[in-house]
Amino acid sequence: MKLAMLNTTSGRRIVGVEVTSGESSYVSLSHFDPSIPNTIREMLQHPQGLEKCAAAYERGVQTDQRIEGTLLAPIMRPPKVLCIGLNYRDHAAESGMDVPSEPICFGKFGNTIIGPNEPIRLPKVSSQVDYEAELVIVIGKSGYEIPQEKAFEHVAGYCNGHDVSARDWQIGRPGSQWLLGKTADTFAPIGPWLVTSDEVGDPHALDVKLRLNGEEMQNGNTKEFIFGVDEVIAFVSQIMTLEPGDVIFTGTPAGVGMGRDPQVWLKDGDSVEVEISGLGVLTNPVVAAN
Repeated sequence: MKLAMLNTTSGRRIVGVEVTSGESSYVSLSHFDPSIPNTIREMLQHPQGLEKCAAAYERGVQTDQRIEGTLLAPIMRPPKVLCIGLNYRDHAAESGMDVPSEPICFGKFGNTIIGPNEPIRLPKVSSQVDYEAELVIVIGKSGYEIPQEKAFEHVAGYCNGHDVSARDWQIGRPGSQWLLGKTADTFAPIGPWLVTSDEVGDPHALDVKLRLNGEEMQNGNTKEFIFGVDEVIAFVSQIMTLEPGDVIFTGTPAGVGMGRDPQVWLKDGDSVEVEISGLGVLTNPVVAAN
């Protein structure tokens, strides 16, 4: 299923499932099962939430009742936004860094999350804002000290993600302001949908691409991960409980703006597209802060 958060023309926020790829028509799940909450995050907190969604979708798709609406971030204000750095060998090389021996973790906050077509806002205090296309894991089942062999049981699905970074803050300020360089408002677009694990299949065989104003800047594949989805979940859950609705950015392939000669930075008026096999295209315009 391609689970979408929609703002309908009547102003209601609902969970829908895309019916036909590219046609922007959806089945409203709560219409066919009123017990389904109106956010994907709340739905994931309910036992058998995904099963209830699948059953409602099967009922709805047999009818001609369709809805339209504006796509929102599939998970709004996630409990945790975790990120894995240097998880592709080619990106570690272009960054001049050694291949890590364990996952390098950092975090973002809920203020960074935006959805499809929402603008990435460039802070006035940064002139070196970079792009990073990433596969995002969405957690569907709580767990602490999750064994690697059971890690996929805790995954609800995946979506496209864009880890935007102010490099002149992340590495250019005294002491390296990693936190502030990564957590500006709008610096973590995700979407357009949450695609459930059963539809994605093997998350370690997905093409990951980023286009800037139509020009391809990144073209990698998750088979190049240094640490796979299951390894990342097992690693971080040694320290913290993962909860339904948590999102984990899994790292970016080579081709980021910082690693180019000359370097490329996002600017007012740009358009960025992140495309991952089977997950659709996440598009966001870039605007300068007022």
